[in-house]
Amino acid sequence: MKVAVLGAAGGIGQALALLLKTQLPAGSALSLYDIAPVTPGVAVDLSHIPTAVKVEGFSGEDATPALHGADVVLISAGVARKPGMDRADLFNVNAGIVRNLIEQVATTAPKALIGVITNPVNTTVAIAAEVLKKAGVYDKNRLFGVSTLDVIRANTFVAALKGKQPTEIEVPVVGGHSGVTILPLLSQVKGVSFSEQEIADLTKRIQNAGTEVVEAKAGGGSATLSMGQAAARFGLSLIRALQGEANVVECAYVEGDGEYARFFSQPLLLGKNGIAERRPLGPLSDFEQQALNGMLETLKKDIAQGEEFVK
Repeated sequence: MKVAVLGAAGGIGQALALLLKTQLPAGSALSLYDIAPVTPGVAVDLSHIPTAVKVEGFSGEDATPALHGADVVLISAGVARKPGMDRADLFNVNAGIVRNLIEQVATTAPKALIGVITNPVNTTVAIAAEVLKKAGVYDKNRLFGVSTLDVIRANTFVAALKGKQPTEIEVPVVGGHSGVTILPLLSQVKGVSFSEQEIADLTKRIQNAGTEVVEAKAGGGSATLSMGQAAARFGLSLIRALQGEANVVECAYVEGDGEYARFFSQPLLLGKNGIAERRPLGPLSDFEQQALNGMLETLKKDIAQGEEFVK
């Protein structure tokens, strides 16, 4: 299996690459690309870690050498959020970066499973889809917006509140990947119950957790380490599914049947061709149904912005 990380010299990319080097199956290849000239050095640095994963690094304007033969492509390239910025502010820079990289993926690794990490994910995934469509290689079962960070944050916060081990908790998080579009389905968490106040507070904290990190880093960055872990979890799940493992389920932001919006995060059964099955959201509480109804206008605007960018 070959995994390509685009944006591998950044805070998320380096954390992600480290986790993949130590956790990919033996015999895998890890291909690192970034515009920054330090990238081959990041690969050399990682290559000194004693695991049976081969690492190569590429830098410059051309990502294609890193993409040849890639089974999975994870894109974390772009600028990070700074204090006072919302995800919409990231759009002007990151939209162009994602478009450029996806054009190269379309020509070099059109069958790869693509995970878009670069924010604003609600919008960059729509850009990726339109670029792949223009190139004639779009398969909606192979394109994912990585929203796993919302899931691991939800798991962590619920476990802390309820005195559980984080590994015991799995919170489905649906909708989108910013602000009010993030909807943790706390009513579906097994073995715990919440008061109305706890649900309101937890939901808000999960939605604003990115800002929590940006402010705590005092202008020095955004969520890179937790995002690296989340992206590694999702990337490794894709690899496990590609290798034929059964019952690999993750929430991710994908194109579905359009019941709520063209792109929507929901539980997915992963398989050898990407998405094997889009699973229903299941029963929602009144609070969740109201939150779902309330987010859709914002989510659809985010998606439309991405679609318009490529036209």
